[in-house]
Amino acid sequence: MKNKFSTGFLIGSLATLGAVAATIVTFKKAYIDPVETKVDEINENRRKAIRKSRAAHQF
Repeated sequence: MKNKFSTGFLIGSLATLGAVAATIVTFKKAYIDPVETKVDEINENRRKAIRKSRAAHQF
């Protein structure tokens, strides 16, 4: 009886840890990565606008 409990507890713990890891990875791919990509795009557009602005006012 004790061996079955230990095995079940170990398998349950591993399954729970796997589910938590999968949730974290999914959250990162669904929310964090798109936000970082959008921030990078905004910064790139800002740099382009500054370059154009300064190039247009060269004497």
